Amino acid sequence: MDRENADRDSADLALVEAARAKVPSGPIVVSVCVTCKTADSGAVVGPDMFESVKAAIDPSEHVQVRPVQCLSVCKRPATVAVTSADGYTFLFGDLQTDSGTAALVSFVKSYQKSNYGLVPWRERADVLRKGMVARVPPMRWSPDDGSAPK
Repeated sequence: MDRENADRDSADLALVEAARAKVPSGPIVVSVCVTCKTADSGAVVGPDMFESVKAAIDPSEHVQVRPVQCLSVCKRPATVAVTSADGYTFLFGDLQTDSGTAALVSFVKSYQKSNYGLVPWRERADVLRKGMVARVPPMRWSPDDGSAPK
């Protein structure tokens, strides 16, 4: 390999490494409220959502699915949060077990590849677009102007 190609390959590798530095590190945590109840009948829907999401997401993909006691979005069951140590936190409500689980699986895959876990709007399933409750920036990220990272 000549020096010119080696320098170019080294520069390409540096760009790839810089891009990787922005993707969420560590496990992605999917927190499913197991105390969610429907407003009309009072049926508890959280445990079914948790079991469905847990069965659908492969833990070898560095994703932890955990049950949590109340995410305080009681008027929009079932509620799920997706987060990582250095990524955005997304909170979704009004999820049905079947459609919500499929949408979350797709969302988590996009989250893993997105800068700071900031999944583009067009990559989110319709049920997640409609069910968006909050998007919270990472704790460790705080640019002076408050804009989204580039």
